[in-house]
Amino acid sequence: MTVSRGRSAVPSPGRLGLLQTEARDRLSSLGWTGPDDVDLLWSLSRAPDADLALATLIRLRDADPEAWPELDRLLRRDKRFRGRLLSVIGGSDALGDHLVAEPGVWRRLLADELPDAIAVRAALLGAVEATVEPGAEQRGDLLYRAAVTGPDAVVALRRAYRDQLMVLAAHDLAATVEDEPVLYLPEVGARLSDLADAALTAALAVAIATVLDDKPLEAELAVIAMGKCGARELNYVSDVDVVFVAEPADAASARIAGEMMRVGSSAFFDVDAGLRPEGKRGALTRTLESHVAYYRRWAKTWEFQALLKARAMTGSMKLGAAYVEATAPMVWDASERDDFVPEVQAMRRRVESLVPPEEKARNLKLGRGGLRDVEFAVQLLQMVHGRVDPDLHVQSTVDALAALTDGGYIGRDDGANFAASYQFLRMLEHRLQLQRLQRTHLLPDPADTAAMRWLARAAHVRPEGTNDAEQVLRRELRKQRTRVRQLHEKLFYRPLLESVARLDKGALRLSDESAKRQLAVLGWAFPDRALAHIRVLGSEPGRSGQIQMLILPGLLEHISDTPDPDAGLLNYRRLCDEVVGVEWFLRLLRDDGVVAERLMHVLGTSEYIADLLMRSPDVIQLYSTGATGPKLTEVDSADVVKGLVASTMRASDLNRAIAVARSHRRAELARIASADLLGLMTVQQVCRALSTVWAAVLGAALDKVIASTAGGRAGAPARIAVIGMGRLGGGELGYGSDADVLFVCEPVEGVAEPEAVRWAQSVADQVRSLLGTPSADPPLEVDVGLRPEGKNGPIVRTLASYEAYYRQWAEAWEVQALLRAHSVAGDEDLGLRFLHMIDVTRYPEGGVSSDAVKEIRRIKARVDSERLPRGADPATHTKLGRGGLADVEWTVQLMQLRYAHRHPELHNTSTLETLDAIRDLELLTSDQVEMLADAWLTATKARNALVLVRGKPVDQLPGPGRALRSVAYAAGWPQDEAQEFLENYMRVTRRAKAVVVEVFES
Repeated sequence: MTVSRGRSAVPSPGRLGLLQTEARDRLSSLGWTGPDDVDLLWSLSRAPDADLALATLIRLRDADPEAWPELDRLLRRDKRFRGRLLSVIGGSDALGDHLVAEPGVWRRLLADELPDAIAVRAALLGAVEATVEPGAEQRGDLLYRAAVTGPDAVVALRRAYRDQLMVLAAHDLAATVEDEPVLYLPEVGARLSDLADAALTAALAVAIATVLDDKPLEAELAVIAMGKCGARELNYVSDVDVVFVAEPADAASARIAGEMMRVGSSAFFDVDAGLRPEGKRGALTRTLESHVAYYRRWAKTWEFQALLKARAMTGSMKLGAAYVEATAPMVWDASERDDFVPEVQAMRRRVESLVPPEEKARNLKLGRGGLRDVEFAVQLLQMVHGRVDPDLHVQSTVDALAALTDGGYIGRDDGANFAASYQFLRMLEHRLQLQRLQRTHLLPDPADTAAMRWLARAAHVRPEGTNDAEQVLRRELRKQRTRVRQLHEKLFYRPLLESVARLDKGALRLSDESAKRQLAVLGWAFPDRALAHIRVLGSEPGRSGQIQMLILPGLLEHISDTPDPDAGLLNYRRLCDEVVGVEWFLRLLRDDGVVAERLMHVLGTSEYIADLLMRSPDVIQLYSTGATGPKLTEVDSADVVKGLVASTMRASDLNRAIAVARSHRRAELARIASADLLGLMTVQQVCRALSTVWAAVLGAALDKVIASTAGGRAGAPARIAVIGMGRLGGGELGYGSDADVLFVCEPVEGVAEPEAVRWAQSVADQVRSLLGTPSADPPLEVDVGLRPEGKNGPIVRTLASYEAYYRQWAEAWEVQALLRAHSVAGDEDLGLRFLHMIDVTRYPEGGVSSDAVKEIRRIKARVDSERLPRGADPATHTKLGRGGLADVEWTVQLMQLRYAHRHPELHNTSTLETLDAIRDLELLTSDQVEMLADAWLTATKARNALVLVRGKPVDQLPGPGRALRSVAYAAGWPQDEAQEFLENYMRVTRRAKAVVVEVFES
């Protein structure tokens, strides 16, 4: 006789997905080991956590041995009951504990139908033996008085609430185990809200009995549900937001409200009244009139957004309905408020900032592509268009998406897709909360494979092909969150394009008025112009138009986040006009999201950079990220200088050469400014790079003029060097700085000095004239005002002439100016000898005289009192204001004049490097040096930001308003912190001014 050794008909624990070593013994102890148990065993295997479900079954049997035979029989015979029980004990530790702690409560899972709202309310009220208040039924109010109060009431209510929650969760999860009807999110959220209503109705009954005992209830008290409960889309574990309305709003009504919150928070969930007027500082109960007065006068935009979901919940339903009726119109007028757009933008940023960096990828609610993205966008669209479209006056997110789709504010496919993504993410949130009945929005750590596997099974995610359920869930999460991340551009901008491009005449689309209203609320000050730009861009012919239709939603979303969306969109349209036919441009924006985001950031913030990019669009290719980081910062300034000089020298004539030099400078300015605005370069790096490119242009122009007039340096009658002064000499140029220079020459052997000087003068004049020719680029002004004898002196002198002048005639201010002299172009040897020559003057043996120091102080006092422009604010003028650039630089130079003869470390033209030396030499304290350096950096950053925003040299910071928001944003501050930017500037410069005064008076 042959014995078959094939696989047993009874699956092993491993095949069932039971991983715990005790699994085989547990199955044996239940008697689930024979062929008749196979169907039951496979059902167990489909529980979200089969090991947890099996362990809980053992606990149920041990807790109530007498009931086990009945339970075992039902599990074998009733598939629907089996699906409900196994799914809930495999999907929730906490509800499993409840079933074990309350013998016989599992019988509640036998009913095939869920109890309705009335039955649920009756169960909760019955737990505390509540009876209806006299006259309440006739008025339609939900007012009861409990017979059970105190700790007993809390225990009874907690048990009754858990019973109802368990029943709902079992029906919700059953489809994961057996072929049961699926409960979709809207129904689950509505039933959870009904349960919350019933729970707080019972808590109110306890509160009334506790506060009033057997005294009559004389006040009307309405409880208004807000947030998710108000919209009837509650989570399994969530705060329930409420607002109380009372007539009269006296001490008794406040005590009842407070007691209701205490009982509810102890028995069910956190009851939060923080959305009431004035928040937690405000009175707990207010009259209807008081509520209305507050909302009309004081309410912020977010408070109207919260009112969108207000619903009469329990208590005096008539008073609750009156509250909703009185406040609802204000919701739909909120988008007309002057501060609506900045407040909405601030709310968006605040939501994103709430998530710790390490949790952003795991937070289903607040992370990128999370639930709040959907809810916020939907509510904003409702508030924008609900003023004229009453069909949008709905409360739940899913219903609102449907209404927005039906009204044509969202495309049909987009509306369906986003509703699906939202429901999928909410379902995962529900499963996570059910596991331990804890309020959480965090996905498991991606490395926790077991937790991800449990979540996939609880979410009824099934294997597909070679991917198991966990892998399918990870893929689906990426897909859904990516889709939601594009929510704003889809919801806000795709319908605008579909409207203006008229691609599908049969599709619903926004009217022009609706489109303008939407643009206005998203930050455009001139929505009619914006709509015209969008119409032109979206209607470009051929492939360009197709790509524009694809990328414009995302670009518009990025532009709307900038301080000046109107200018940003106009600049983008101008740029598109300039690059017509450039194949890489639109393709780069389509394929590289980083480039698109950075470019829109720049175009909506900086006129200076926008104008440069119109003529140097190739720089945009550097907005992408390379192997080592942003390409904008991978460029070596030395390579730029070599390319600029070589290209200039190859040019056929002088005018062409200067045009080439301008082109290189333009591209380099665009690169530097872009990297600066995007936060990729420090202030010092920006100033050094700007100085380098200025010196390169000056040097290339000088060499080209010499070559054209003398055939090159070898044939020149004189050597010429250019000495940088001021910020150029210090390597600290800003965007609005001129180039202060001195021209020095020296005759070559055999050439008379007058001839050499005349030739050098003609060369300097040509250089200044060629560079100073007006153009569309930032100006190239070569300023020789710091030369000996000022405007009356010759522009070019020989080295010997400079030496004679400085030895005999140098005034205190000229000595001070020489502290920043540095050779920047021309003959290097001559430039170096000039510097050695002036060292005797600027760092004299024994130091400068006390009379010279006094003169410097006198001139500084005169500058402070006379040079500030008329009408300028000395507190916020970046150059000449209190603690501004001039104050810091004069202070450093005074220290050099007094101590440089003793300390060679002070022989430096850079303000910041000299400050470091002053600290190391302990000539000032570390705190004093830090204050001066901080002020210099802050003022330089602010001054550069002014030029970036305005497109021209400006020194005065604007007052509060859009202009200040733009400057603050360009300086790296969030728009909604513009006032903080200004206050920080004044605080930093005020501290520096105190140091300046101390140094000048010492």
